[in-house]
Amino acid sequence: MAKYRKLSRTSDQRKALLRNQVTNLLYHGRIITTEAKAKEVQKIADGLIALAVKEKDNYETVTVEAKVARKDKDGKRVKEVVDGKKVTVYDTVNKDIKKDLPSRLHARRQMMKVLYTVTDKPVQKGAGYKKATKEVDMVAKLFDEIGPKYAGRNGGYTRIIKIGPRKGDAAMEVVLELV
Repeated sequence: MAKYRKLSRTSDQRKALLRNQVTNLLYHGRIITTEAKAKEVQKIADGLIALAVKEKDNYETVTVEAKVARKDKDGKRVKEVVDGKKVTVYDTVNKDIKKDLPSRLHARRQMMKVLYTVTDKPVQKGAGYKKATKEVDMVAKLFDEIGPKYAGRNGGYTRIIKIGPRKGDAAMEVVLELV
């Protein structure tokens, strides 16, 4: 019995396709794809969610001091003249950060092997378009949102719903979604 479906692709193409679809499933909550691809994506996504559920509370909170540049009302750094040179003014701030314990760190790295980085772009183009573009940390989303959501569930985090054959090649299309 085979361990996985080849999906008529070379290994690098297949891995890239599955990584892309898993990332989109976790980001959007549902994707439309063929039945064979959905079954492969479902295996990977359920494994990642199970890992997130297991390690969601496995961290310790640490307070650290950080130097942060002081900013004016326009959001620009405040500078002052010292010895004839302009120097940025820094303030010391205490921050609480989550420090992963070793098993959670390992889980984070396992997830990062599979997930791509997602760039969240604003709907309207125009002034401030580049500033409004942000990178979404998918691993943090798994730990902070998806993991606690499925904490009381023992597997079965995704479902496949058949929606009928595709018009071009009559391949069975399905909706793969998070439960």
